[in-house]
Amino acid sequence: MSERREDGRAGGDSRDGAHDEEAAAVSEFVERFAAQLVEAGMTRMPARVFAALLASKEGVMSSAELGAQLQVSPAAVSGAIRYLAQVDMVSREREPGSRRERYRVQGNQWYETLTSRDSVLRRWQITLREGVEQFGIDTPQGRRINETLEFFNFVEHELAAMMERWAKHKAEHLSP
Repeated sequence: MSERREDGRAGGDSRDGAHDEEAAAVSEFVERFAAQLVEAGMTRMPARVFAALLASKEGVMSSAELGAQLQVSPAAVSGAIRYLAQVDMVSREREPGSRRERYRVQGNQWYETLTSRDSVLRRWQITLREGVEQFGIDTPQGRRINETLEFFNFVEHELAAMMERWAKHKAEHLSP
């Protein structure tokens, strides 16, 4: 006969306790990191799904696994995945021998996200240059727009240099 734990469920196997502790630690990390992503401007459900994928052992989970872990509906997971895929924060793949999809967070996730923003910066710079030309550099709006343009020029230059330094740092400090 198995023992009853404090929560009323059958117990007895010490691995259950270790598994419960690990699940609680994962859940606590997911919610804490997701809250920080939300503070930075990400929508709540995509933040939770991204954090859950990041904290998973393989970095890949199915919709059902995400829904069960986060205790949310399949529709909530689907909407979050759609957003995360659009901004290149997750990729979709088929489960071998199945029609079901799995979702993966890449190891070089932040590098890819930042470098994909490079094209966004360039489009903004083009529009900002046109704004400076339209209003003139000697107008208040022209000066504000030009300052924004110069900021993005600076960010683009620094981002490229930072990505080069990251590649070197990664090669030196992280195993392949």
